Amino acid sequence: MGLKAALSKPFARLAYRKVQRWANTPLRAQERVFQKLLTGGVNTIFGRDHDFANISNYEDFKKAVPIRDYEGLSAYIDKIIEGEKDVLWRGRPIYLCKTSGTTSGVKYIPITKESMSNHIDSARNALLCYIAESGNTDFINGKMIFLQGSPILDKSGAIPIGRLSGIVANHVPRYLLKNRMPTYSTNTIDDWETKVDAIVEETANENMTLISGIPSWVQMYFEKLLEKTGKNTVEQIFPKFSLFVHGGVNFEPYRSNFLKTIGKKIDTIETYPASEGFIAFQDSQKEEGLLLVVNSGIFYEFIPAQQFGEDKQDRISLADVEIGVNYAIILNTNAGLWGYAIGDTIRFVSTSPYRILVTGRIKHYISAFGEHVIAEEVEGALEMAARNHEAKVIEFHVAPQVQAEEGLPYHEWFIEFATEPDSMDDFSSELDELMQNKNIYYQDLIKGRVLQTLKITQIRKDGFIGYMKSKGKLGGQNKVARLSDDRILADELAVFRSNS
Repeated sequence: MGLKAALSKPFARLAYRKVQRWANTPLRAQERVFQKLLTGGVNTIFGRDHDFANISNYEDFKKAVPIRDYEGLSAYIDKIIEGEKDVLWRGRPIYLCKTSGTTSGVKYIPITKESMSNHIDSARNALLCYIAESGNTDFINGKMIFLQGSPILDKSGAIPIGRLSGIVANHVPRYLLKNRMPTYSTNTIDDWETKVDAIVEETANENMTLISGIPSWVQMYFEKLLEKTGKNTVEQIFPKFSLFVHGGVNFEPYRSNFLKTIGKKIDTIETYPASEGFIAFQDSQKEEGLLLVVNSGIFYEFIPAQQFGEDKQDRISLADVEIGVNYAIILNTNAGLWGYAIGDTIRFVSTSPYRILVTGRIKHYISAFGEHVIAEEVEGALEMAARNHEAKVIEFHVAPQVQAEEGLPYHEWFIEFATEPDSMDDFSSELDELMQNKNIYYQDLIKGRVLQTLKITQIRKDGFIGYMKSKGKLGGQNKVARLSDDRILADELAVFRSNS
């Protein structure tokens, strides 16, 4: 065991105890965050517009601050971009995080000096909690790769602008710099395919022990590695690879194909980072769900997902959430986001401590016929069907087909397989049955002959990569929407269907 690995164990135990303290007193931690946020925002333009000086409790806050999305805050963010101070938070942000919006085009999310620690410390705590629980430090002395955006920032304006992963890359702790890959020059390559090829060249002969990134892009990296080396599994290339850190999408539909590519079972850590804040991380290999980060500059609110956007919606704090309810998550942060709907939905699996599962996106659902199918349901059904039929799924998308050429409307599943099921008809039938079991409204529509059972359209090898490339969204933090209530993406994917 190297010195760094030996020192990591007591450091991890100390960090774990700190995490446990705030995890075991979450409501007290949230109240402290709430009061600090009011203090940080009271003398801002937003604070004066919303009478922060007269807010003394959460009920006052709800009356004064409405729920907003990015468009609702854009007038304030425009002032920040123009160089004004004390707009949403005291002073100026240290970065603007550039991210893609679904309705507003490019979004610029502020990151302040105070909020930066939320991103860095939460990622660190995820690793330290893993070490404290598992005792595994084997990965620490090897090389670690983080598939991320370019760390080069646009400094043409008053505030540097970049992608979240690129911004965070500028804050990697010194003790990890010698272990970190790829090199800075490779990390700055914009074209994703060129970048992955360069990463393969740099890492193929290294002792890689930890790999982190969005699963679909890590899978692409693995496949290029195998092609270059002529090996059958990643384990043959990196025999000491023992930990995969992931976030951005639900990993379960990828897991079986992923582990097959690796060639052995390894531990995984799921994280829930967003441009707006690092929300949760997997603190245990034994417990379900991700630990909600309640002490780090974010005050959370929740709205039952089916009420979101309605005139009357129940807006509650952490104290009143219930296990099993699908909620839209609302953030108030020390980056200056107030009543901010990030568009994600979550479900609590524990309230002692507060652990969540990410269930999808508010705008990513299917309810063309009143079924309100969500990502968690389609991902769970596909994972189970694939396991039962020994199929391996690379990527998928689900959309309604309202104008069927023959018969009733249906849900169309666009699936790219690494390994196809022996019988596509049996696979399709079981998948539909699993969906009916997960969503009673969908079941009623099938049994009531409003819908026919689902249909699968196979996407050719690398079809989803081809689609993302055609949209200029290959790599980085970009990901395919798993489901949609319209056919915009579905019709574009049809170009990439398999001929078999």
